[in-house]
Amino acid sequence: MDHHAPEHHATAFAVTRNPAPASDAERARRMDSQPFGTVFSDHLAKATWTADRGWHDRRIEPFGDLVLHPGATVLHYGQQVFEGLKAYRWADGSIHLFRPEANAARFNASAVRMALPPLPEEDFLGSIEELLGVDAAWVPDVEETSLYLRPMLIGTEPCLGVRPSATVGYVLLASPVGAYFPNGVKPVSIWVAQGFHRAGAGGTGQAKTAGNYAASMLPQQQAQDHGCDQVLFLDASRDMYVEELGGMNVFAVRRDGTIWTPRVTGTILEGVTRDSVIELLRGDGRDVIERDISIDELRDGIASGAVQEVFACGTAAVVTPIARLVAPSYDLVVGDGGPGTVTMALRQRLTDIQYGHAEDTHGWMRRVV
Repeated sequence: MDHHAPEHHATAFAVTRNPAPASDAERARRMDSQPFGTVFSDHLAKATWTADRGWHDRRIEPFGDLVLHPGATVLHYGQQVFEGLKAYRWADGSIHLFRPEANAARFNASAVRMALPPLPEEDFLGSIEELLGVDAAWVPDVEETSLYLRPMLIGTEPCLGVRPSATVGYVLLASPVGAYFPNGVKPVSIWVAQGFHRAGAGGTGQAKTAGNYAASMLPQQQAQDHGCDQVLFLDASRDMYVEELGGMNVFAVRRDGTIWTPRVTGTILEGVTRDSVIELLRGDGRDVIERDISIDELRDGIASGAVQEVFACGTAAVVTPIARLVAPSYDLVVGDGGPGTVTMALRQRLTDIQYGHAEDTHGWMRRVV
């Protein structure tokens, strides 16, 4: 793959430019240190699906509110899926995506699970390229900043019957985001969920859909009530096996050199960052073991020192060190409580690839502008 020239896809997104885009000064002001996901670029990408016509009306239009019938299926039955990926500004001014084909594939796997029509990969990638073509100025150029991209499918048919929507909307919005750790990477504390579970076997845990995140909000609130940053969910059937955080996958670095992570069984999200982390670690000759990990095993390993580092990973924070594991009956510090060496080296390698500071030997980066 030639990473020096953009790859363009044969899509027809009609472009209607915003007649009143943000000025350079206004854009700079809005992009400066705003809370994650609260500032948006000047345009949206959209497309429409109907049962009789399939996908059509592909367009770029000025950013604005959606018009939805009060009976739209997304509002009543949560028929929705989404993705999250980033556009990175390199030192030469070019803009790159990280493994967008993987996001496109997961987007469609989620869509199938939620009885929504898959979006062709060329439309997924083409919508991003077209949106970045008009909103390139919204991709920041400060280290560890990026333009966060949020594609979504929503059921739009006005119908209170419980059935798949006969009309579906695709929307892509973009939000410039600052460094996740603006003052340097800080380890986070994790609350082990008590009485709450993210997903069950046969459910929607492997789909990236809104309901999974809505279900995690009360446990996340309880984590914060106990002085923790994030919540760790256990499996629903036995309430003993580690699954994932509210929005990130989990890894444990052991003293014997092995690295463990929960295996994907249909109840956790197959993270693109998770997959990339595994590939990087195995490429270094490390033994990454995907297996069931009981909370007792993790707790005992931290207490004995057999587990020396724990980290989480996801699109927003990339790789995040975990310093504490907390539950009503214990409060354990991982290692010395600071960021682990394996964790931080891994984070550096991944971000170096994403920002063009290191050679991309995996073919992960796609130049779009």
